Amino acid sequence: MKTWKLILEYDGGRYSGWQEQSHARTVAGELRKAAEALFERAVEIGGAGRTDAGVHAIAQVAHLKLSPRGGRPKNLPRPQELLYGLNDRLPPDINVLAVEEAADRFHARHDAVARSYLYQISTRRTAFNKKFVWWVKDRLDVRAMRDACALLPGRHDFAAFSERDAKRPDDSTVVVVHEADIVIEEHLILFRITASHFLWKMVRRLVGSLVEVGRGKVSVEEFGRLLTAPQSKARFAPARVTAPPSGLFLEAIQYRE
Repeated sequence: MKTWKLILEYDGGRYSGWQEQSHARTVAGELRKAAEALFERAVEIGGAGRTDAGVHAIAQVAHLKLSPRGGRPKNLPRPQELLYGLNDRLPPDINVLAVEEAADRFHARHDAVARSYLYQISTRRTAFNKKFVWWVKDRLDVRAMRDACALLPGRHDFAAFSERDAKRPDDSTVVVVHEADIVIEEHLILFRITASHFLWKMVRRLVGSLVEVGRGKVSVEEFGRLLTAPQSKARFAPARVTAPPSGLFLEAIQYRE
């Protein structure tokens, strides 16, 4: 079996997420079609982050493994040749940035130790980046948002900020957040978070809740209580303010050297 590590960027607006689905167009599905057209044989595709429908990636990591059926093919492409071959067959909103050979045991998701997401909030109407931001028309108290954001690093139960996966109802909702911060760049409020892993809709619900803090509709203390007592019957439910996927990017994947 031959294995490569790929780094990709994509505009997720036209796709039903990363993960392959039988009746929907997905990023992994497009990558598989391109790889199988190139190699003319079955391949295994896996991604480090299962981005949801409409979510983008700046540096998604994937593994590409050739099926051992039929023996080891001759004249395997060099990494740069594989990059060109895949990009020639991919749609224009998916792009392979880098390719490198990897150990056969390499797995993009299982070997990752941390993932980073970026969310872009725009404070004004924009002619160019509407597809990649959430335009919030209300005036936001960024200082209060930062105070709430400062509560995120550490080990917390994010049940209040996630949606239960019906296929895996017993999965833990405890996540270790390594870093979280908010910075302002011109008209953009940028929220970045790095964690061991992420739950379904977790980042978008965190962003929606932080915006409610910025609007003055939720206090920093109420936000914090959802981290310490996620099952409590608080008057505020993050599910009601899930931020749209347009502003969310999978920014980086970290691996042990």
